[in-house]
Amino acid sequence: MSQPGRKVIISCAVTGATHVPSMSEHLPLTPADIRDQAIDAARAGAAIIHLHARHPDDGRPTPSPDVFAQFVPAIADATDAVINITTGGSTRMTLDERLAYPRLLKPEMCSLNMGSMNFSIHPLAAKMPSWRYGWEKDYVEGMEDMIFRNTFRDIKRIMLELGGHGTRFEFECYDLGHLYNLAYFVDEGLVRPPFFIQSVFGILGGMGPDPENMAVMRSTADRLFGRDNYLFSVLGAGRHQMPLVTMAAIMGGNVRVGLEDSVYLAKGVKAESNAQQVAKIRRILEELSFEIATPADVRTMLGLKGADNVAFAAATA
Repeated sequence: MSQPGRKVIISCAVTGATHVPSMSEHLPLTPADIRDQAIDAARAGAAIIHLHARHPDDGRPTPSPDVFAQFVPAIADATDAVINITTGGSTRMTLDERLAYPRLLKPEMCSLNMGSMNFSIHPLAAKMPSWRYGWEKDYVEGMEDMIFRNTFRDIKRIMLELGGHGTRFEFECYDLGHLYNLAYFVDEGLVRPPFFIQSVFGILGGMGPDPENMAVMRSTADRLFGRDNYLFSVLGAGRHQMPLVTMAAIMGGNVRVGLEDSVYLAKGVKAESNAQQVAKIRRILEELSFEIATPADVRTMLGLKGADNVAFAAATA
């Protein structure tokens, strides 16, 4: 259960690469949109900002360092939030493409998917009445025949390349086996505690959004790593977002929200911004008497290298 007086980390995943523009008019697409929504989310209480990039013209996911450079330094200038850059990108990107910007930036944190998997939202295509851009329909329907690849060698490469610069990881675990994959790399000496384990529920291809699954993930992580050696965090996809992350906090964990994970604020109500979701979960947590972690708290809790050691200037050049 939760520990009295502990601080809860709120992460915000601002745009992602799964939802397409037609799913919400509020999904940030341009560098300016991503910048502004990330800054507002940080001001609302998100200590970690998880970032993907999108092509400014049509909102399709892009790994381009030039696009990332148009908003990441500005977020760092305007907030003290921990900048967390994806290494997942999208299922259509190569590993080299996914690592292009993190290699330049050498951020405090990067996400790291802990295994290859089916990853899809293709059933949503049949529910879309229209499409804003020509690429979207094929992109969503095509997920039915796509695999997100992160082999053991891929994961090792990410750990060595980025970890060698002091980058720490948000270990995204979509299934129970991903915890065992992480334990393997711990045994190999490639990563050290404290581990930030982001358990993902509700993605087709991964664990379902059943509360029982969260209990199994928590108890398994306890056995593999020891509770003092990791921080548990949860994201719930779609309509499961708020109930699951609230349960995670009550179980002693941390929370992730954001339009990458759900475009809704409540049943039938689309979130108008990432900050709205952050403000909502913050209110829920504070009403449950939890204290919200600041970016400075997070840097201490996760042993991060600090923003002063991130190569913002080099990545922009």
